[in-house]
Amino acid sequence: MPKRPLIVIKGAGDLATGVAYRLYQSRLDVIMTEINRPLVVRRKVAFAEAVHDGMAVVEGITAKLAVTVDHACELLEDRIIPVLVDPEADVVKVLRPQVVVDARVAKRNLGTAIDEAPLVIGLGPGFTAGQDVHAVIETCRGHRLGRVIYSGSAIPDTGSPGSVGGFTVERLLRAPADGVVMTTRSIGEIVEKGEIVAVVENNPVRAQITGKIRGMIKEGIRVPKGTKIGDIDPRKDAEHDTISDKALAVGGGVLEAVFSFILADNNAWCN
Repeated sequence: MPKRPLIVIKGAGDLATGVAYRLYQSRLDVIMTEINRPLVVRRKVAFAEAVHDGMAVVEGITAKLAVTVDHACELLEDRIIPVLVDPEADVVKVLRPQVVVDARVAKRNLGTAIDEAPLVIGLGPGFTAGQDVHAVIETCRGHRLGRVIYSGSAIPDTGSPGSVGGFTVERLLRAPADGVVMTTRSIGEIVEKGEIVAVVENNPVRAQITGKIRGMIKEGIRVPKGTKIGDIDPRKDAEHDTISDKALAVGGGVLEAVFSFILADNNAWCN
């Protein structure tokens, strides 16, 4: 029997977790990388939480912090998703995976190259299919969300989040100053417009809309001014502990690209 392809996902935030979920459910092997102090907001649905807590469970799938590459491979044998603190994704050079997915959603290419693996996929703006990656997945909400782009780029970054319940930038909580984030409310709680939900260096952060907190950065993280530290959904019945429709759509696009490229290539499949 051929070996399952190994897939390295750069990043372990909520979109990256949606990708990992789709691939894991399709019986593919996934290793994720992260920075040592993740700035993830939707922590309830992000495997990046394993960096802080040693383990994260999202929709019944377990991820654990891997201390070495060998440890990561051992976790794979137990059907656990390994998360490596590896900001430069050096594991790619060590393990030579069949697929690399840049899911950091930085809106620019942080150094991913098309020759890193037989199949290299980039999420969202900043990548050009056929140049620095083989395929790009559209991450902009709307009709094209989750589509696979085999030539060209995703919709350019608008600088504004997608509309939810008629709200865009109002949904986001941002640090008003450089400093350590201290939270006063938690993910899943309903807050009112004007309510203080966090404090950064004695500067209060107030909700700009009434709704449910779907995301909040880990308390104690130091951030620069302007960093996104939270997310409020105006829909009070919004789910905060399940993978979003957007993340699943993007994950489905990655899965399409994997089957289109890798499963059709016996050499890549068998390594």
